[in-house]
Amino acid sequence: MPVLPEYSLAGRVAILATSGGEEAPVLAQALAEAGSAVFVVARRQDSLEAVLKPLSGLAGTYGGVVAEASTASGLAEAMRAFDQIPPSPSAAGGQRGVRGDFPRRVDILVNDARSQFAKPFTDITPEEWDAVQARNVRATFLLCQEVGRRMIRQQYGRIVNVLSGLAERGMTNSAAFSASQAAVLSLTRSLAVEWGRQNIRVNALGTGWFTGADIPLEVQRQELLVRYIPLRRKGHPRDIGPLLVYLCSEACDYSTGQPVYVDGGLNARP
Repeated sequence: MPVLPEYSLAGRVAILATSGGEEAPVLAQALAEAGSAVFVVARRQDSLEAVLKPLSGLAGTYGGVVAEASTASGLAEAMRAFDQIPPSPSAAGGQRGVRGDFPRRVDILVNDARSQFAKPFTDITPEEWDAVQARNVRATFLLCQEVGRRMIRQQYGRIVNVLSGLAERGMTNSAAFSASQAAVLSLTRSLAVEWGRQNIRVNALGTGWFTGADIPLEVQRQELLVRYIPLRRKGHPRDIGPLLVYLCSEACDYSTGQPVYVDGGLNARP
C-alpha cells in the first residue's frame, strides 16, 4: 500500500492486540507497509500465525505472543515478551525496527479484541455477561492502561480501538456484545480527554458487516442485510487499512476521541 510522507510510520513501534478476526492480518500489514514495527498479542496460536504471515516478506522487526490480555497475568506475559525482543540497530535512525529503550517505547496501540456473542437477552447468564465484558472490554482497559503509562512517560502516543457499529446501534440478540462495544467507545472518549495534554491521541475505528471473501456484488445484493447498507456491499478488511494508518500517523494530530466508521454508511441510517 503506497503511503504519503505525512502518513509514514517509519521508526514507530506498534502493538496490535487481536482476538483473531479476518481484519487482523490486514491491520498488521497496513501498519508494517507504512513503516512501523509490529508486535502482535493474540489469543490463539493460529491467530498469531495468520497475522504474522503477511509480514514475513516485509523489512523490519516483527514478533508476537499468545496471551490472554484480559487477565493481569496474561498482560504481564505479553509485555514481558514485547520487552524481550532484541532491539534493531536501525531503529534510532528512523527505520523500521524496535528501539532498545527499556521499558520499551510503544508509539502505537491497536486494540481489536472483539469476540462476537449473540443470545436472547433473557437467556444470558451472569457468567456469560461477565465473560463477554471481560474479553471485549477488560482486555482493552488493561492494554490501554499499561501502554498508556509508557506513552505518558514518552509524551507521545496513538491509540486506536477497533469496535463494531453496534456500539451506537441496537440489534436483536446482541445486548451483551453491544454493551461491551459501547463501553469501549466511552473509554476511548474518556482517555482522549484525560491524555490529550500528554500528546496522546485516542480514537475508535468502527466497522460494519465485513467478509474476507471476494464475493461478486450481484451475489452480495441478494442478501437482505446488504440491501440495507447504503453502499450495497459488505466491507472487506482492506477497506480499513488506510484509515488505520491515518489514525496512527502524525497527520492525525487534531482528531481525538472520535469514532470513525467504515461501514458502507450503515451507521448513518436511522
